[in-house]
Amino acid sequence: MKLPVPNKMEWASFVTLMPLISFLTCFVLFGNEWYRNDALWLKGFGFILLVGLGIWYTDVVLTRYIHDAFISYRDTIKRIVTLVVKQFVVVTICVFIILWGVEHFSAEPFEVTPRKFWLSLSIGVSITLIAMIIWEGDFIFSQYKESVREREMYAQLSLEGEFESLKRQVNPHFLFNCFNTLSALISEDKQKAELFLNELSKVYRYLLRTNESGMSTLRNELHFIESYMRLLKTRHGEALRLQIETDKKYDQHLLPSLSLQMLVENVVKHNALSKNHPLTIEIFTTAGNKLVVNNNIRGRSKKAPSGRVGLSNIATKYQLLNQHGFQVMEDGKYFTVVLPLIWNGTPNLNTTFT
Repeated sequence: MKLPVPNKMEWASFVTLMPLISFLTCFVLFGNEWYRNDALWLKGFGFILLVGLGIWYTDVVLTRYIHDAFISYRDTIKRIVTLVVKQFVVVTICVFIILWGVEHFSAEPFEVTPRKFWLSLSIGVSITLIAMIIWEGDFIFSQYKESVREREMYAQLSLEGEFESLKRQVNPHFLFNCFNTLSALISEDKQKAELFLNELSKVYRYLLRTNESGMSTLRNELHFIESYMRLLKTRHGEALRLQIETDKKYDQHLLPSLSLQMLVENVVKHNALSKNHPLTIEIFTTAGNKLVVNNNIRGRSKKAPSGRVGLSNIATKYQLLNQHGFQVMEDGKYFTVVLPLIWNGTPNLNTTFT
């Protein structure tokens, strides 16, 4: 078994407290004038300090063992009781060794008395208990930091897992709708169907790349939505319009990948499209790092079934990111969604649409 290496806290306690124990013990054993005797500095103070070094290291080893044996939070009381008992035993052994050594090697006549034994034991126990409290406090704080780190790690893993689950919901849903459109175009206009398929391959390639990170820059999302709109306009023509007015300063801000695609898809799904009464989708930025997606409402005679999967997906992503400000508003004439834009502290998201 590899012996432990004392840490800075343990070394500091030895350097600070052991000389104090040696100094006070010499007063108890040799009297008030011991420090005037050069021989007692070596054979008294020095001997006690040397024994203390060996006992201190033994104490470190035993303390580490006890910490490992009772590491759980529910074992705290058992650990503290065991440490206190260990402290009395270790200090008692140390005092016996010191008294035996001083009696046999002292430069001055020396007699062991019960009073000297108990006073020496009291000094050793009381001062080393201070070290034990410091070590235990350091151990508890280290355990607390470790538990916080583990909770953060588990939370991050959970967040990543939920994010992955949400991303898996997007791709099949998007592809299913595109295949429905392609199927309809094949029977209506094969040339348009071919153009649609070429555009779809570009869009889906981007979708796969950007969905790996879960986040995308506003600039990339806008480029993507323009291409996605070309897919939609292949089928719907002038019945669908897109207006984009965003401040360039927000280009590198982040938002959950494919949020705009889900919102546009939601708009097309739940509104009637007509050349005489076109459906207009506006995308613009506002102060306070907000992106607004707004559309006029063109009610259908027969409402499309809705599980609000797209909106719920986006809302959940913002919750997982601990970002507030996602809003959905409707007044009968317009349907509006507000997306918070997240400052990109590391603008390295270079996934571009090609």
